[in-house]
Amino acid sequence: MPAMLHQFLSNNRDELTNRCRIKVGQRSGRSATEQQLKEGIPLFLDQLIRTLEIEQTSTPLDSRRISGPAGGGTALSEVSVSAAKHGKDLLHLGLSVDQVVHDYGDLCQSITDLAVERDAPFQVDEFRTLNRCLDNAISDAVTEFGYQRDAINADANAVESNKRMGFFAHELRNHLGTASMAFAAVKAGNLSLSGATGAILERSLQALDKLIASSIEDIRLLGKTNIISASFSLADFIAEIYAVASLSIGTNGCIFRAPQVDPDLAINGTRDLLMAAVANLLQNAFKFSQPHTEVFLTAYAAGDRIIIDVKDHCGGLSPGMAASMFLPFSQSGENRTGIGLGLTIAKQSVNANSGTLTVENLPAIGCIFKISLPRHTIPT
Repeated sequence: MPAMLHQFLSNNRDELTNRCRIKVGQRSGRSATEQQLKEGIPLFLDQLIRTLEIEQTSTPLDSRRISGPAGGGTALSEVSVSAAKHGKDLLHLGLSVDQVVHDYGDLCQSITDLAVERDAPFQVDEFRTLNRCLDNAISDAVTEFGYQRDAINADANAVESNKRMGFFAHELRNHLGTASMAFAAVKAGNLSLSGATGAILERSLQALDKLIASSIEDIRLLGKTNIISASFSLADFIAEIYAVASLSIGTNGCIFRAPQVDPDLAINGTRDLLMAAVANLLQNAFKFSQPHTEVFLTAYAAGDRIIIDVKDHCGGLSPGMAASMFLPFSQSGENRTGIGLGLTIAKQSVNANSGTLTVENLPAIGCIFKISLPRHTIPT
């Protein structure tokens, strides 16, 4: 009977790690720190092995918590977290995005080569799992690499913007100073405004008007819908929601969980609106979840987005329900308390903050309401 892929990987873990290290060293322009060599590929191999082992059990879908679902998408998993860190580390080494892809390609090639050398055939489903794990890891690493690169560019743009603001303030002060001195001279000498000093005052006021008009035009070109809002800690936001929501779980004995959130993550928007959106989603989850099941709130980064998930155990959505559940006064199920506006308000609040609110159906289990918002950094 042929060996299982997870057994093959476990037995040859050190050999595969060494082969990847050699491939990295031979690639032009690629360097790696000892920490990366120690944690990167070995960590991914361990996650792949655990994924394959779980998929041989009676609950194969549990492996998604480690390696994510097929087809990628925004989902929190162990692979997504470590792959995102890998992409970030490569950027800080000054490498390009193709190096991110090559790192995971090295592992795939090493596994294939060693399997051929050892004449170790594997099942088709095992290779599909391998491809899924690699696809998700590459996707998350590239996404984080792109976000971090864009953040660096944004910082550079912010420096340039501050420089322009400094020039503007400097010119503004110069023209205002000239106008003030001209006005003081006119007032002190009881001079006519039609004279030379009055002309200086007039030209200074005209220059101020032109400078301000130019500034307003620059702002207008940035977009009429730009809204200045505040950035705030995602971890503090979730902690506050958890504290409030814990008081309103209800009487059906639901278990409410909210894991810790990365303290470096932040969102930008109207805090009260976003708080209301998540609160409505949690109220909906508590209302429709089956007795003594779990309601799960989590928040994490996915590239340039912040994802807030509310997962319930309502038993899943009936056909067509997902298309209408965000409509005003839409109610379904036996529990008709309320007036059917909670999900509508939640969606409008999220949309008002440049985000999206969608729902994913988990047949016979429940559903996941997913808020996606622009990612920001913690204000200093």
